[in-house]
Amino acid sequence: MTPEEHAEAPGLLRSFERRFLAGRVLRSFPWQTLEEKLRGSSDSELLLDILQKTVKHPVCVKHPPSVKYVRCFLSELIKKHEAVHAEPLDELYEALAEVLAAEETSQAHRSYLLPSGDTVTLCESTAIISHGTTGLVTWNAALYLVEWAIENPVAFTSRTVLELGSGAGFAGLAICKVCHPRTYIFSDCHSRVLEQLRGNILLNGFLLAPMQPPGQCPLDSEKPTVRVAQLDWDLVTGPQLSAFQPDTVIAADVLYCPETTHSLVRVLRALSACQEGRRALDAIVAFTIRNPETSQRFTAELDQVGIRWEAVPRHSQKLFPYDEYSEMAILKLTL
Repeated sequence: MTPEEHAEAPGLLRSFERRFLAGRVLRSFPWQTLEEKLRGSSDSELLLDILQKTVKHPVCVKHPPSVKYVRCFLSELIKKHEAVHAEPLDELYEALAEVLAAEETSQAHRSYLLPSGDTVTLCESTAIISHGTTGLVTWNAALYLVEWAIENPVAFTSRTVLELGSGAGFAGLAICKVCHPRTYIFSDCHSRVLEQLRGNILLNGFLLAPMQPPGQCPLDSEKPTVRVAQLDWDLVTGPQLSAFQPDTVIAADVLYCPETTHSLVRVLRALSACQEGRRALDAIVAFTIRNPETSQRFTAELDQVGIRWEAVPRHSQKLFPYDEYSEMAILKLTL
């Protein structure tokens, strides 16, 4: 490589690393830029570096992505190499041979690199809808919410945070690692989601505390007290919500149909009622605007029950790799 190519390579490597570890769709990778650089170089050093930052990455070796995903990625990498260089690159074919011998499973890992240098790794379902729920995968609004949280840690530091609809757990795990809440309560209603959520919490080095009255000593004073609650928005009662004693409430990508919107507003209204005579609660709700009518319905229902809200200014989506562009929004509610 020339000195100029060496200077440009880290950005390309970083892009491949972040997208591969997070399991992003292959078409979102900067393949054209890679091909241009390969055509301008006589050696295979860049491809070997990409292999080390992706398939051979220590995080990937410990927590592997989908076998099919790795196979398709390596096939595309080999295709780019063969289009430019006549000599085969043994390391690429050896890596592909290892993957071809591996068995596919219904679970795979995705890993997200945090600005702190830490990583959030999740075991997720390889299907978007699995076991009758969408909660077994991470959605874009969770990434968007965490980017906002990293820029606004004061909203979570030393607070008790209740998350509604935690899903695979990405938002909560990232906030626990970066924003240092005192207590973090993950919640969901689907038993399969809760099972996987508990596994992801342990996978990321946190201990699970039993649901007990707030104020008791944490299991690890250097880390947040982490709890998991089964919460059905249509059945939960005011006293049950009051027992959590949250300072901040968050939810990400839970607005996808009128029924869930109505149920969410019901829970938010019940949480607001619990605050009579106490300091008002902050609630942060992030969502992808798939259908403008759904978000409009949400704000209209908030107005009907007297919950104040404001739109949070958009922020740049630079920290995490997104599969594709989609319009997202964050609302800040006062309960």
